[in-house]
Amino acid sequence: MSEIIRIENMHKSYGDLEVLKGINMSVGSNETVVLLGSSGSGKSTLLRCVNFMEEPTVGKVYLNGDLIGSERDGAMQYKDTELCRLRSRIGMVFQHFNLFPHKTVMENVMEGQIIVLGRDKAEAESKAMLQLIRVGLAEKALEYPSRLSGGQKQRVAIARALAMDPEVMLFDEVTSALDPELVGEVLKTMRQLAEEGMTMICVTHELGFAYHVANRVLFLNDGAILEEGLPQDILKLPKTKRMREFMEGHSLFKLPD
Repeated sequence: MSEIIRIENMHKSYGDLEVLKGINMSVGSNETVVLLGSSGSGKSTLLRCVNFMEEPTVGKVYLNGDLIGSERDGAMQYKDTELCRLRSRIGMVFQHFNLFPHKTVMENVMEGQIIVLGRDKAEAESKAMLQLIRVGLAEKALEYPSRLSGGQKQRVAIARALAMDPEVMLFDEVTSALDPELVGEVLKTMRQLAEEGMTMICVTHELGFAYHVANRVLFLNDGAILEEGLPQDILKLPKTKRMREFMEGHSLFKLPD
């Protein structure tokens, strides 16, 4: 399994507040990695630093073996044009859908392709329809977001990210804003992507998804990786007191025997 992303000694601070404290991790091709941890542990900040929506304070990020940015006088420097290209290679889906309300589903999925990738309208429309079929929403192509359920809006957001042909997909608690009955349809789409071999990093509190779909689970606590391993090991036999407390807080989740 070839390495797609490598993170070395990543720190992120906001003034005196250090949110990430020396993250080292790698993600292989076709691998699904789930990040677990309590609120404030640094999970979402880590994702945002992977696609440089936030620039790391310290540390290096490699994509397919290539260092993002350049090192000068011991500090990393980044060009806006480089980061723009990078974000088209690393798709991200957020808790909130961020769809354009005045554009149809099809137009929402086409927009980034035309503006960022420079595709013509016909190519962008063809790619958009393929991705809407992929997430089971082809029949909603001409609808406006106001006529969609929360789960459908989130699947449109996933289709929009996929239409950019990313090498990696990042999911930041994409089910946390949904009504419970709508969570399953989004998780089903994510599971399908994993089965198709999409490389994914997912922040989620859905332990069933982590157990059944992830190749590896990383547990973050206070800005650092506290435990890492196979989901059946991490979730069934946590080694640290903090991880055991986290699992006890999800006592309604039943692991298979």
